[in-house]
Amino acid sequence: MTETPNPEVEESINNLVREFYREARQDSLLGPIFNSAIEDWDVHLRIVADFWSKALLKTERYTGSPFPLHMKMPVELEHFERWLALFEETAKATLPAEYGAKAIAKVRHMAESFKAGIFIFVDKNGRPARHPG
Repeated sequence: MTETPNPEVEESINNLVREFYREARQDSLLGPIFNSAIEDWDVHLRIVADFWSKALLKTERYTGSPFPLHMKMPVELEHFERWLALFEETAKATLPAEYGAKAIAKVRHMAESFKAGIFIFVDKNGRPARHPG
C-alpha cells in the first residue's frame, strides 16, 4: 500500500468528493444525470477521490481517463456551468486554499477539454453542439 503523502489533504479531498456528490445528486439539473449514470456510489467516490489525490498530491492510485465515460453522458453546456459552479463552491469550502485553487484550475481545464471533445459541431445559432445542425 502506498503511503499517504499528506493525510490532512487526503481527508479534505475525501470531504470534497463526498460533499460535491451529495449536493450534485440532489441538484435539479445534475442529479438526474449522476443518479442514472452511477450504480455503485462507494466505488465511484473512491475512484474520484483517487483522481483528485493524483491531481493534487501526485499519488498513483488513479489510472485511466475520465473523458470516455463522460462523453457518453447526456450532458449539455448548462450541465458544465452548474458542475463548475458547484465544484468550485465545494472546493473552496472543503480544501485548504492552495489545494482548492489547484483543484479549481484543474476542473476548469477539464471542463474546457471535455466540452471541446463532446461538442464538436456548431448549431445554427453558433453554439457548440453534439450533432451537426
